Amino acid sequence: MAKSKTASESEPVVIKKYANRRLYNTETSSYITLDLLSQMTREGREFVVVDAKTGDDITHNVLTQIIMEEEQRGTNMLPVNFLRQLIAMYGDSMQSMVPQYLEASMDAFRKNQLQFQEAMQGAFGGGPLAEIAKRNMQMFEAATSALKVAGVKMPGMAPAESAKDDEIAELKAQLSALNAKIDKLG
Repeated sequence: MAKSKTASESEPVVIKKYANRRLYNTETSSYITLDLLSQMTREGREFVVVDAKTGDDITHNVLTQIIMEEEQRGTNMLPVNFLRQLIAMYGDSMQSMVPQYLEASMDAFRKNQLQFQEAMQGAFGGGPLAEIAKRNMQMFEAATSALKVAGVKMPGMAPAESAKDDEIAELKAQLSALNAKIDKLG
């Protein structure tokens, strides 16, 4: 049983798209949305979308549709200039090289992103730099606490009590203004 589970995990999930534009996940035997396909992509789940009537692979079209919906939601990741350059490449003699170039660029970006995250975790997760950062934060907190106790206001840093006092004073002023309006009406 473990072998079949491993084999099914490595196999892409088949998603059938029907004429009514509904998507059917054959793995879970349920209808799904583009949002769920987007989530599956983020989780690294492989899937193939096929036209239920013809059996044609339409994965590319559905992934493009997901990108379009993300862009319409205001999560613009693709700059206008990039889109124009991409459109200009259609029909160009270099068109066949663009997909491999974009894929290699994205792979390199992902690797750099992972290396950066690992470096940050290494720097602040343990070791000498983490200790220095921790000590600096403790010293900063101790200094701000001492200044707060002494009543010293730092530029750009109002003590919490002062902020509360200001808020209370503002509320009192609003209440007085409302009382004055009520008095005028009565």
